[in-house]
Amino acid sequence: MYTSCTLCPRACGVDRTKGEKGYCRLPADIVMDCALAHHGEEPPLSGTGGAGTIFLSSCNLGCIYCQNYQISHSTRGRELTVIQLARVMLDLQQKGCHNVEPVTPTPQTPLIMEALCLARMQGLTVPFVYNCGGYENTEVIRMLDGMVDIYLPDFKYGLEADALLFSDAPEYPTIAIEAIREMVRQTGDDLEMENGIATRGIIVRHLVLPGRLENSKRALKRLKSKISPNIPISLMSQYTPIDRVKSHPQLGRRITGNEYHQIVDYALDLGFENLFIQEVNDDTLTPDFNRENPFDSSRTPDAK
Repeated sequence: MYTSCTLCPRACGVDRTKGEKGYCRLPADIVMDCALAHHGEEPPLSGTGGAGTIFLSSCNLGCIYCQNYQISHSTRGRELTVIQLARVMLDLQQKGCHNVEPVTPTPQTPLIMEALCLARMQGLTVPFVYNCGGYENTEVIRMLDGMVDIYLPDFKYGLEADALLFSDAPEYPTIAIEAIREMVRQTGDDLEMENGIATRGIIVRHLVLPGRLENSKRALKRLKSKISPNIPISLMSQYTPIDRVKSHPQLGRRITGNEYHQIVDYALDLGFENLFIQEVNDDTLTPDFNRENPFDSSRTPDAK
């Protein structure tokens, strides 16, 4: 798959085994920034022991506002063998993490899956979480059937104009919905839980951007009409402008409490029953990043 890469919808077709670079600029190797127990994910993923998050270098999206740009916009990192990545997964389990969660696995999927198979053979039992940006090749997602326990995709855009402007992602709304539909076919449109921890299913994340409420509303309408109102949605309020967009006319500020609550209310009005929401301290501040768990389910009728 690396010799003519079509791992993501960009379908660059480059031979990464010969050093040719596509959009992600990655080689045909595993490149990891770090791995740690992450306590800021949705509660069924973080639990008490944390999510076993594996931050992988680079990404197949070009989000100009990325909150994790130091990693996602860089190809620097530690190059790992499949055996070494399997050991990382096993080490996270040994430390008490409730799952293993590669972040932006899309450009590195084949070797990650090989490492997962090896880790399973060596005693990995915790769920495998596929944390991606939603801009996925549906055929590749179909190949993961039976391998992924929990899908954690973004659905960033309901408006293609915003996807092009902010993430250089043509046809994002259509492509992401098709990928999410395949994820739901594999794991269902809900979360299976055991002692408060997710063991199987899906959570779709949507980051509310300042001044782009119509984009958020269109995204939610697409999820309802094309997928299911039962699907768990994580509405994130944590957008903070990084240095490169502080002077941007739309993205140069944080969202307000009023903007965020409009989107939460809109989701409820559409009939979404399973929402993860975050507290907003006041009308100008995003959630307190020092809190271990920024999510609050008190405003949802049937939150998990």
